[in-house]
Amino acid sequence: MKFQQNLLEYISNSLITVNETVSIAEGVTSGLIQFAFSQMPNTSLFYKGGITTYTLPEKVKFLNIDRIEGHENNCVTQNIADIMALNVSKSFDTDWGIASTGYAIPTRNSGFKIFSFFSFSYKGEIILSKRIELHSKTQALDAQLYYTEFILGCFKSALNQILI
Repeated sequence: MKFQQNLLEYISNSLITVNETVSIAEGVTSGLIQFAFSQMPNTSLFYKGGITTYTLPEKVKFLNIDRIEGHENNCVTQNIADIMALNVSKSFDTDWGIASTGYAIPTRNSGFKIFSFFSFSYKGEIILSKRIELHSKTQALDAQLYYTEFILGCFKSALNQILI
């Protein structure tokens, strides 16, 4: 599995330049964002770690998601993604928190749609929060890879705004 090398290098160089750190909380991307960060040059200088939580009990325990809200929405809302980003950053004591939650296959809970929410926190505030929707016939791995690449591209843009 390969990600765009120039994208990984850009993110790495940017975080090193501004001397900032990042941590990641994933659901739907199942560790692919963390994997991408592990492929970046000098990753130990800025990437502190992450967590993949797939079920409600783990999201409640490790990311402080409200159990009732999580149960009502299968932990897949924009607000849940925001809370995941904020709390992973708090837990790992990082400048940035990246979070993803959603569906890689159509299910009854998703209304038989494939979509994801992701969020970026920066120094304790949400600075980007979006929804990605894919065609319902998209294969699960393709959806996860697309989400990961899209999130990395958006993270590059967020870093650009900080650097300017």
